Amino acid sequence: MPWYDPNDAQSVEKYSSAVTLSDMEVFIFPELMYSLVLANAMSPLMWQFREDSWFRKLPKMNTYRRVQRTKQFIMDNFVFNLDLDTWGLTTKRRELARFAAYIDEKILAQSNALFGYEGDKYYFDIDIRRHFGLDKYTSDIIPYWKTETVEAMHAFRYKESYPTGAGECVSLAALYATALHVIAGIPLSDIHMMATPLHSQNYVDVREGLLTNNRRIVTKAMWYNGTELSAKARRALENERITVVANNRGYVHTLYEQATMPPEVYRDFTRKLRNYLKTDINFYTLASFLRQNSALQNCFQIAHSCCGKPRYIEAEKAFHYEHSSKSRIGDETQVGLLHQIDEDEYYPEPLPNRILLDELENYFRDNPLSIDSPYNADKLKSYLRHTCYNVEEVVNDLLNFCRIEPRIPASNKHWVEHPPLEFDGLDSREAIVEYLESIRDTHPVADLAFTAFRDMNRAPWKPFLKAALERNPVSVEGSRDLDIDQAAHRLWALENESIYDGARMAQPDEVWNFGRGDGLEKAVCLLNIIRNLRPEDEAILEKRDGTVCVCIKGGKEYRFESRKELGLPEERDFPPRPQS
Repeated sequence: MPWYDPNDAQSVEKYSSAVTLSDMEVFIFPELMYSLVLANAMSPLMWQFREDSWFRKLPKMNTYRRVQRTKQFIMDNFVFNLDLDTWGLTTKRRELARFAAYIDEKILAQSNALFGYEGDKYYFDIDIRRHFGLDKYTSDIIPYWKTETVEAMHAFRYKESYPTGAGECVSLAALYATALHVIAGIPLSDIHMMATPLHSQNYVDVREGLLTNNRRIVTKAMWYNGTELSAKARRALENERITVVANNRGYVHTLYEQATMPPEVYRDFTRKLRNYLKTDINFYTLASFLRQNSALQNCFQIAHSCCGKPRYIEAEKAFHYEHSSKSRIGDETQVGLLHQIDEDEYYPEPLPNRILLDELENYFRDNPLSIDSPYNADKLKSYLRHTCYNVEEVVNDLLNFCRIEPRIPASNKHWVEHPPLEFDGLDSREAIVEYLESIRDTHPVADLAFTAFRDMNRAPWKPFLKAALERNPVSVEGSRDLDIDQAAHRLWALENESIYDGARMAQPDEVWNFGRGDGLEKAVCLLNIIRNLRPEDEAILEKRDGTVCVCIKGGKEYRFESRKELGLPEERDFPPRPQS
């Protein structure tokens, strides 16, 4: 079954979105999220990473250590990037016009932060537009926030002030999903992608569960350790609705009635995610709760045996010493931490009007409290009641700390099942490419993957050019004060080397941002500049003797040397020129 129809506007729009992969496009077309994972799996660069000396001993490691090794590689080689200038700006009006056939503005505002969704009080508190640096623009302007391929992420090292690669959160989630399979050997079926209005992360079914969070991996123990890093990692699931869940079996979208993930697979995912997001109440979680809620620490004290005698110290002082130590209050390293504190910091007698944490530790040892028991809240209130705070509020906050109920898409969907995408037994890039090629006629995500992969021998030109000439504003804005000759000279001066191998093509803003490109890519970039700044000039592409020419009818010709062995697109592949 052919999934792409060049004569159908909606089909062309979806496939062009697989090229630019903006957050908005991924939200509208949830198949795109996993198409990028597959594109990265076909990438030679991803398989080069696997051969890095950092992974030399990987085959001898257990699953968890392989995951951690992969995580460290990503942390060392990529940073989180949310620069509004990277991929430029668009407007709500323009994006709504693009997607009017797919989704109503009022419905969109329920799930997209830049189109009106405010979620809980959290969004009002952070002032969403100021938080992203959009307050200096009109309320209609929003960022593109394009999701990068692994090649584009890696190419950030060519930009000024970027010593390593970079990417935004959806890019990092897709990179993690691919790397965990290709490098760490995690089955695709154990990796689940989750998108919220402002974030994207993965749930990985390893041990008690892991979350990828931008560059980091968050274990269940880390989720509940109360540190600042963990508090940041928790924000999305604490404050936002999960709008899309995607894995190798399909997707479930909060706004669409149709879902392609089998119901039993979705139920299994939700059960495991809920287990990850809850923990029983014990002394460790209580100490972690106090670590995160520092205002409560001055209601507690800790006892410590020093020189054969009991000594006492304010809890907030002991927690402060954690900053310069690897030891923590609440776990087996607590005694070591207390030993590191100078004796003159302790008091010989218990401090008045403070709860002794040691007594709570003994209580929880003998009375473990299941978070699922409805009676345990009353037990906690009776045991934690104190004049220092409102016990009702504190216990409620503690219960919320120990269990987050994820707001996931409803399961009462119309299920349309596609065959699973399985890489089991495929241990080379070439095998994966061959496999995806063999199923693309029966699997829409596999077919979209070749467009996300930018392989112009296997992907249609029309969507690529629509994206290139309509959604690459950075090269246009960068040339606004230049005439066409000056823009061409600037492109000629760039490195004549593509960030993509073989028949794969960079978009104009990738050429402009990373300062390099094959002659064919530079020619398309110049065409983008001419079409948007000089729409009255009729420019076409022609290929002659190893060069690509941007030829202006009745005017100049601009030639670029190209090593890409590609035929040029036909006139019908180009979108209409903008009005003068």
